[in-house]
Amino acid sequence: MELSIDLNTELIKHPASTFFGRVRGNSLCDARVEEGDILVIDKSLYPSDGDMVVAFIDGEFTLKFIHFETDDTAPDKIWLMPANDAYQPIMVTPDNDFLVWGVVTYTIKKRK
Repeated sequence: MELSIDLNTELIKHPASTFFGRVRGNSLCDARVEEGDILVIDKSLYPSDGDMVVAFIDGEFTLKFIHFETDDTAPDKIWLMPANDAYQPIMVTPDNDFLVWGVVTYTIKKRK
């Protein structure tokens, strides 16, 4: 074991654009992301398909996995995917006020 670990150095690659957030809710509980977990969120990263993101949609923040659907017959679609069967996926449309606020790079859990 190392004698000391600097979590800022280990977890934060872009200090000016990285924030911490605390999970509220259970929409990703099947992915083992639970209420009270701490998220490390990097606003400088562009999301890739399957990334966990903090998104702003129609006046509310939400934590979901992002899915980019590509289809030759229709414009690309963006889906916000939960990891809990009690929630439905959210399809982002041009009518939504939407932005990816940041990409989650780490989840910190309390074990006791």
